Amino acid sequence: MKIKGFLIAVLTIAFQTVLAQPDTDEMLAKQFFDNREFDKSSILYEKLFNRTHDLDYFNGCLQSLIELKDYKAAEKFIKKQTSKNDPNPVYEVHLGAIYKLSGNEAKSQKEYDEALSHLIPDHQTIISVAQTFSKYNELDYVIKTYSKGRKLMRGMYPFSMELADAFRAKGDYAEMYKEYLGLLNTNSIYLGQIQYMLQGFIGDDFSGPKADELRIQLLKNIQQYPDNSVFSEFLIWFFIQQKDFESAFIQAKALDKRSKGTSMSKVINVAQICVSNMEYDIAIKCYEYEAQKGQRNPYYMYARTELVNTIQKKITNTSNYTLKDLSDLETIYKSALTEMGYNAQSIGLIRGLAHLKGFYLNQPQEALELLQKALEYPNSVPSKIAECKLELGDIYVFLNEMWEPALLYGQVEKAFKHDALGQEAKFRNARLSFYKGEFEWAQAQLTVLKGATSKLIANDALELSLLISDNTVDSNYVPLLIYARAALLSYQNKDSLALLTLDSIGKEFPGHSLSDDVLFKKYKIYFKEGKFTEAMTALENIILNYSDDVLGDDATYYLAQLYEYNLKDNEKAKKYYQDILLNYPGSLYTVEARKKYRKMRGDIFN
Repeated sequence: MKIKGFLIAVLTIAFQTVLAQPDTDEMLAKQFFDNREFDKSSILYEKLFNRTHDLDYFNGCLQSLIELKDYKAAEKFIKKQTSKNDPNPVYEVHLGAIYKLSGNEAKSQKEYDEALSHLIPDHQTIISVAQTFSKYNELDYVIKTYSKGRKLMRGMYPFSMELADAFRAKGDYAEMYKEYLGLLNTNSIYLGQIQYMLQGFIGDDFSGPKADELRIQLLKNIQQYPDNSVFSEFLIWFFIQQKDFESAFIQAKALDKRSKGTSMSKVINVAQICVSNMEYDIAIKCYEYEAQKGQRNPYYMYARTELVNTIQKKITNTSNYTLKDLSDLETIYKSALTEMGYNAQSIGLIRGLAHLKGFYLNQPQEALELLQKALEYPNSVPSKIAECKLELGDIYVFLNEMWEPALLYGQVEKAFKHDALGQEAKFRNARLSFYKGEFEWAQAQLTVLKGATSKLIANDALELSLLISDNTVDSNYVPLLIYARAALLSYQNKDSLALLTLDSIGKEFPGHSLSDDVLFKKYKIYFKEGKFTEAMTALENIILNYSDDVLGDDATYYLAQLYEYNLKDNEKAKKYYQDILLNYPGSLYTVEARKKYRKMRGDIFN
């Protein structure tokens, strides 16, 4: 029994040794290769390949021989794997590459052509041959392989994406576009994927030659295939990338008319994108187009509501509106509500009118009444009720009544716990706590919100959290309490008093860590009032005295924006966009600043 047990143990160890041998040899071969001891790695890789027929070991051996420039040995190694009766086109490509490396172009081309002639209608074989050609940078043969593979597969697989990649690598983007558009003509499901890839390919410049060729081909396909809406959708996307929102609207409208209204959501999509880009005039055209179709249009209520809300954004976001502008806007709201009625369907308009009355027309009590009635309408969509509650809470904060908004925000947070609305409610409650000087409670809520699904909410939470943490390191909370008071006064449109309150921080606590935050808050107040020169001065002071602090890049970017859009000085705007690139390469504004700077510099993209 002891002898039998001993024999079993010996056989087990022997078997384990055999199993472990390839792993040991592979590690050793890789070590030799990494150490550039190619003579040793080639021997081990060949040994491993002969034992396992694993192509990774074949490639390791061949690459070792190529590094040694031992082309004779490489040729012999490859030929040993091939058979005249059963040729393998992958090995023929390798052999052709070896001939080319050794200077024999004629034999190289012959082997390449032989590989193509031995191609079979098998998807994996075609891919392997093309990838082997690609390894040796034989892009023309990659294209020939996929083109022949397309014929061999007889429509089962067109290799459109693969051919597009090959043409892209070759720099032939005209042919690349043809492949992409040809694929879309048969299968529109790839539209989003292709658009994503082209964004990376064309990059910052959608007005250069690469983009121009795409536009030309899209227009040709629209004319050639008028019944295939995918090309019109693609062109709308293209115009949006160019920031040519007028053309995007025209194309969306044309698509809507050709499809007899079945694509009307495209016009709405363009409108929404225009609003997010502050292109309010085009957005208004989009919503007017949809609203003019009449009440039978399923988008009528939405378009009518958003038309008025967009007009509000156009007026209130300019910072130079007049009382007459606000009065005219109120008339537009009331006219729309007279037509549509005060009910659950028009609750979005009611909320917009309440916001206008509360924050711009100094009629907060009327705003409260509108919103309180809106909460009682039957059959209201829960999310619309939640939005009204948030607005109602904001009006209470405006009136300096701090108990009611906490309850309203809490109700929305509880009802939409895992939704962006709930996160927005949580942020407003945290901001309310900040206004009241409850910094620890506010910080606890903000910590949770840093991981919010909404990027905007997460950024706002992070900004306020940093403000609190950076200015509560000692036990003296008085400066931050004064700042919070000023922030609340600004929220309540008591801007003169807010500015005086901010000034008191500098007088009572000179050199405090809040100094740059005070200047940035002043910038926001001045900008809201349309005092662009004073806003500019506040930002310049941050750059001059606090450029290394957390608000340095914010001040630089907003100053560039101020010069571009409000002070109409592109040269100075260009300078500050460049400063972002030079002084704050890790800033969140870097990508946008680079686009702006290169455009203002007049770069031409190839």
